[in-house]
Parts: sequence; structure tokens; C-alpha cells
Amino acid sequence: MTRQQVEAAIRTGMELVRAERERGTRLLAGGEMGIGNTTTAAAVTAVLTGSDPERVTGRGAGLSDEGLQRKLAAIRRGIAVNLPDAGNALDVLAKLGGFDLAGLCGVFLGGALYRIPVLIDGFPAAAAALCALRLCPAAGKAMLASHVSAEPAGALLLRALGKEAFLTAGMRLGEGSGAVAAMPLLDMALAVYRECYTFSEGGIAPYRRL
Repeated sequence: MTRQQVEAAIRTGMELVRAERERGTRLLAGGEMGIGNTTTAAAVTAVLTGSDPERVTGRGAGLSDEGLQRKLAAIRRGIAVNLPDAGNALDVLAKLGGFDLAGLCGVFLGGALYRIPVLIDGFPAAAAALCALRLCPAAGKAMLASHVSAEPAGALLLRALGKEAFLTAGMRLGEGSGAVAAMPLLDMALAVYRECYTFSEGGIAPYRRL
């Protein structure tokens, strides 16, 4: 992508969040669906985290050993040819990402701007979230991690984001399924926060230090 294209894709993601806010949406999930997006996500992750591509690249939808080697070769070639600036997330997205990652990056930025929490679902979404965090560190306040992806970079990305996932279930999906699974946990936590009575309301004597 050109610099103008990546900026337009990010703005599109932010605009989607704005439109959802106007509709009254209070929680969003950032996920993805497609073939090949774990390749771009691995390339972006490798550069942003300073990791060897082999450490962050998995089999995606089920590559054979030979397919995995082709995937690694494509990632290494993409980095070598495009020479992305690891200190510039926009440059990394433009040279190694795709419109899906750039749009998701915009969604995470929009979540912070419009004060709507966004659940991170899956490996590519986490890579996009890291791009958003590098562009605007305050955006991390609006991000929640639904689950730890079983892809090699899943846990690494959450550490880079400073997030703890609600679920660890060995899921490789990123189509929003992990986010949907985590939503009832958020409902329960909110119910406890709003409705659970205090010790005094329950007639429980306060603790005394003996």
C-alpha cells in the first residue's frame, strides 16, 4: 500500500467505530476472516517486535511443512525488499500489511477516540492492535484481549500489548469467535460490579486484625 492508502484504510476503520457509537454500540470485537492474513500479520509482528520471522510464523489454516517454508520465505523476502522502518507503524503497515490490518488498526484507534472498548480476537487482530498502540499508546486503554491465539505469536503479541486474555483455549480462529465467547464473562463481571452487595449491606461484620 502507499502511505495515502494505509492512512485512508485507518480512517475508514475509525469512521466505522464512530458510526457504531452513533447507533448506541457499547462494545466492539475486532477479528478477521480470510486466507493469507496470518502471513502479513507475521511479517508485521516480526518487524514491530524485533523477532525472527520463524518465531512468529505458524501454519495458519493448516499449512504443510513445505507450505510453512514457503510462507517463511515470502515473509523474509517481503521484509528484505521493502525495508520497513520498525519505529514507524504506518511504514510497517504500508510495506508489509494489508487493507484488513490497516482497517483494524483504525478500529482500535477509533475505540479509544470514541470511548468504546474493542475486543482483540485472533492473531491478525492482535498485530493490528499493536500497530494502533505504537501509533497512539493511549489507545491501549480501549483494548481487551479475548483469548490467546494458538499461533506462535499469540502470547508474544499480548505481552507486547500489555494485555491478559480472558480465555486460553488453544483457539486458532480470529473470526470473532473468541470475542463472542468472552462477552458473557464481561456481562458477569459487570453484573458483579453493579449488583453485588457490600459486607455491610449483607450484615457481615468487618474484618478485625487480631
